[in-house]
Amino acid sequence: MLPLVAASAAALFGAMPLAASAADDTTQGDWMVRLRATYLNMDDKSDPIGGVGASDRIGVNNKWIPELDVTYFIVPHIAVELMLTVPQSQDVSLDGNKIGTFRHLPPALLLQYHFLPEGTFRPYVGAGVNATRIYGANLAGNTLQLDRWSVGPVLQIGMDYKLTKNWFLNVDAKKSWISSNVYAGGAKVSTVKLDPWLFSAGIGYRF
Repeated sequence: MLPLVAASAAALFGAMPLAASAADDTTQGDWMVRLRATYLNMDDKSDPIGGVGASDRIGVNNKWIPELDVTYFIVPHIAVELMLTVPQSQDVSLDGNKIGTFRHLPPALLLQYHFLPEGTFRPYVGAGVNATRIYGANLAGNTLQLDRWSVGPVLQIGMDYKLTKNWFLNVDAKKSWISSNVYAGGAKVSTVKLDPWLFSAGIGYRF
């Protein structure tokens, strides 16, 4: 009997470090920071200018931008993500000809659901709101103006791939609704709906 008890105790205590190691491997902390390269793909829809003629004559260029995301895991399956970037300059065209530029800063806040928070592949979906600050417009010799803010929804789908305990690869896609009225002499002449897709890839660190 005594040898059997001793063997059972040895087996139990011998397994504890392994169990603790496994727990440590799946508990990386509540915070995650991702650095991503993001392609901003504009939808470029616009109303007829002055209410007459063809639609979609106003366009804004597509471009790559840097993106920094800070995520807090409330519980293993639920997280909040803040998407940030640096101020961006965009070219504006009319019928394919450049007429000026504007600048914008488009942060977004999303609530996420993570399907497999302890897996190697960790897919998630998210929904939230973006608040885009529009400024520095120089359009058609400063004869055209834009709204200062655009607030709209944003949807997200993505996946983290675990490399080590704390490091991850990430791919992500977002659909954001961004629009602005266009004014001439204080009167509205059109509305531009940029509504971009944001396609991202990068790395993440959880702590």
